[in-house]
Amino acid sequence: MSRIPLPYNPKVMDLFRNPKNLGKMEDATIVAVAGNPACGDMITFYLKVDEQTQIIEKAQFESYGCAANIATSSIVTEMINGLTLQATWSNITWQKVTEEIGGLPSVKFHCGVLAVGALKRAIRKYFNDRSCAPVWMPKENTFEEKQALEEEELANTLSTRLKPEEEKSL
Repeated sequence: MSRIPLPYNPKVMDLFRNPKNLGKMEDATIVAVAGNPACGDMITFYLKVDEQTQIIEKAQFESYGCAANIATSSIVTEMINGLTLQATWSNITWQKVTEEIGGLPSVKFHCGVLAVGALKRAIRKYFNDRSCAPVWMPKENTFEEKQALEEEELANTLSTRLKPEEEKSL
């Protein structure tokens, strides 16, 4: 069976080959992970946040995944540097991320959703770790957060089912 390559645009391919802000950040203020077991994509976002102004001073990511996953994660880090957490929450959507990279094949839209879900999980975690919730943050998870969470729960369920019987009983 042959596989037809997906029609990625030049910007996606450039960000895939030369991702911006790639790598672990040792002094991150907050770290969040999201993954999609259906396609194998995983993203970890690292954010360095100024505690006084809540401005994202630096954003980096690690990714295991396809070209679209790497490109969307990379462009998210570029889009959020210098923004406040509130502006990031309000203005960064999977549609804007997809638009910023020049579009994605429809079967890869989930990569933008996953990237924004991981980002919003990081922001929510930032405030949860400080036991405060800003008025602008909804109490309920966003669509993107729910997608990231559902994918994480599915991964946990699958990994539990695939464990050898002796590990399950421990």
